[in-house]
Amino acid sequence: MSGNEESWRVIRQERDPWPAVNNMGLDESILEHVSRGESPPTLRFYMWKPSAISLGYFQSLDMEVDVSSCKELGVDVVRRITGGGAVYHDSVGELTYSVVAREDQRLLPKDIMGSYRTIIDGLISGLGVFGIEASFRPLNDIVVSDMKISGNAQTRRKGCMLQHGTILLSVDVETMFKLLRVPSEKMKGKLIQKVKGSVTSMESQLGSRPDPTGVADALQEGLGESLPGSQHLGEPSAEEMSRSEEIARERYGNPEWTSKR
Repeated sequence: MSGNEESWRVIRQERDPWPAVNNMGLDESILEHVSRGESPPTLRFYMWKPSAISLGYFQSLDMEVDVSSCKELGVDVVRRITGGGAVYHDSVGELTYSVVAREDQRLLPKDIMGSYRTIIDGLISGLGVFGIEASFRPLNDIVVSDMKISGNAQTRRKGCMLQHGTILLSVDVETMFKLLRVPSEKMKGKLIQKVKGSVTSMESQLGSRPDPTGVADALQEGLGESLPGSQHLGEPSAEEMSRSEEIARERYGNPEWTSKR
């Protein structure tokens, strides 16, 4: 911990899961308010209801997602402002975090790898509370015995850094491959087996799926060790909520944004 006196606002929403458009809208609204100095640097924990697929900013909707299967299974589809690949956010199988800070606050290294490492070190420390020995696999994965347990993505805009990522509480590979497009049905079985051999979860490591609040407690503690400054519990401001609803409506709930590539 450095001597930096900045205090991180911690928003705990893992007990109040939101639809994908609202989760993405609030992340972006917080970024806007932090960038203008109207909100403090923020760490947020949240979950998704219903389950959702989030596309990376640069991905093609038609090439990556089976939209009809998503509709059939009641799964939302949203496009992130961060890069990376398509992610299946299971409503009970995943805890998501986001970190937002202004670059001039010097709370995180300016270089991408350094900032990834600082945040991911905190997440690894949090997993260690459960006896899970994880490590950082650059560019942006956390692995346990070389099996991925967390994927992370970052963007920088308006003088701010936003990083968000997932911690797999459990994993449902079969459902994931019903929702994501694969080159051919013939390859699907092989891909499912490959993913099962390369992805793990806290449930797989512990024998049962942990309570999300207990996981968020541990990750918050771990990030408290890796991020300079103190922490205080908080809520989104009325202005952040109002703007997040506007962003959700105009961007994330807009089919043109979702299918833009």
